[in-house]
Amino acid sequence: MPIYEYECKACGHRLEKLQKVSAAPLTDCPACEADELARLVSAAGFRLAGGGWYETDFKSGGKKNLAGDAAAASDGKTPAKKDGAAA
Repeated sequence: MPIYEYECKACGHRLEKLQKVSAAPLTDCPACEADELARLVSAAGFRLAGGGWYETDFKSGGKKNLAGDAAAASDGKTPAKKDGAAA
């Protein structure tokens, strides 16, 4: 269920409400009780996780930027070994 933001046009009170997509928008302001509540358009934050997503998405530890590692290897430069010697 998405979280919707609302703002009262009469008093400026803002609130967030967890509602079903099919639920009717709220109209009554809980602060001033006016019938002036309007739903705001805001950015949604979500994360796609689970089976079916790209292998490189949401990596943890030292393998967060596998695409950047591939670009460094393709430019002809060989990364140095951990002991500081060149490969």
